[in-house]
Amino acid sequence: MTFPYINFVQSACLVSAVLQSSVAYVPLCKEFLDLSEMETNLNCIACHLQERNREKTEDISPLHTCIFLGGINLTLLDNSMSAQQFLKQKATSNSASGNEDAFYVADLGDIMQKHCQFMKELPRVKPFYAVKCNSTREVLQTLAYLGTGFACCSTAELDMVLRMGVPATDIVYANPCKQISHIRYAAEHGVRRMTFDCESELFKIAASYPQAEMILQIVADNRDSWHSLSGKCGVHINECENLLEKAKSLNIQVFGVSFHTGSGCKNTHSFRKAIEDARKAFDIGKKLGYKMRILDIGGGFPGDTEFLPTFEKFAEVINKSLDQCFSCNEDVEIIAEPGRYYVSSAFTAALNIVTKKEVTKKDGEGRRTLSYILNDGTFGSFLLNYLQIEEKNLKPFVGKDFDTALELFPSILWGPTCASEDEILNNVDLPELEMGDWIFFPNMGAYTISMNSNFNAFAAPKVYFVLTKEKSL
Repeated sequence: MTFPYINFVQSACLVSAVLQSSVAYVPLCKEFLDLSEMETNLNCIACHLQERNREKTEDISPLHTCIFLGGINLTLLDNSMSAQQFLKQKATSNSASGNEDAFYVADLGDIMQKHCQFMKELPRVKPFYAVKCNSTREVLQTLAYLGTGFACCSTAELDMVLRMGVPATDIVYANPCKQISHIRYAAEHGVRRMTFDCESELFKIAASYPQAEMILQIVADNRDSWHSLSGKCGVHINECENLLEKAKSLNIQVFGVSFHTGSGCKNTHSFRKAIEDARKAFDIGKKLGYKMRILDIGGGFPGDTEFLPTFEKFAEVINKSLDQCFSCNEDVEIIAEPGRYYVSSAFTAALNIVTKKEVTKKDGEGRRTLSYILNDGTFGSFLLNYLQIEEKNLKPFVGKDFDTALELFPSILWGPTCASEDEILNNVDLPELEMGDWIFFPNMGAYTISMNSNFNAFAAPKVYFVLTKEKSL
């Protein structure tokens, strides 16, 4: 089994480039060596960077070194310290200095590890990261240097990626309903691949960008996903032929098919059915004379540490379906749009307790219930959690050590605004906490920072980026 490999020198360049906000785009995953070689080489990354930038480092503990370059703060962690240990240390030091603002710790090594896993489990698929999921500069730069493509939905997202020097050929404009000025922007910058799902989009393309390489987005079964997309985007398979004939009459070139099983897909067989339908759409396109050569299997891959089914289970079904429907001998480029898969588990949010209240029961009976006001909430990092009514997947843990024999109390966690909708969690069992204590939320990298509304002018939490040696493999 070969494995995507980032060699020692390239890895150092990766992190250095992230630190210095370099715009040069040089994908790193060009070489393939076995896993043991990769482990031997990549274990040296932090040591190399520390030596290379010795004059620019500041020792803040015996366990790790903080590098300040280009205004970015990246902490290199020794093998003896995990990102979670750093999180707790950062919370303690912030409290000691009077800084109780909410913050994130983001492990770039976790993202690198996810990329290696993706390439190993889905060897026929090239990832095009969904920028909407988390568009922090450090995340985008790390993925660019790992060699991923990018799936963008607006001119702002296109601009972010293009400014890093990513070639237009490594971008797909994955929004089937685009503003005309946005289509023209894509045309001006050579971004040719874009999706569509209706006639009105074809008229816009014919008038503004006839050279575009169009990808037909079909409906996929989203019933078992946290957030469905098929109610808004995609054409049903029985309507594909009419739409492709319309494209033909407008002299628009269609090169492929895409689908999306929904964000947070929980059914592996949603991919099987969608790939089968994509095969049907491919054959319709070929019958009409189109050179069908791109299959985009979208996103929906799990990114949380405890999500079931696992990514490996999804990959098993996808690989089998691809082999059955799209032979390796067929000249088809297969891409995907993973978002939460890459970033969810890399980010942990740290929130501080601003106010503590005891909930008064009308009948005076029942378990003692506590209410805590935190300094981030529904209008900040937890908007998607609020919209996700059916299933709350938040699993907070307390920042301080406590005796596990202590009684746990049903607790309500609120955000900092005065809005009654600003409820993060209701009826979560926690030990009794005090003002100034910290509560940590893991798996917070997806659709959190990117959906922050700044309501009541509460600032978005600062992000501290770390690199763990053991996860940089």
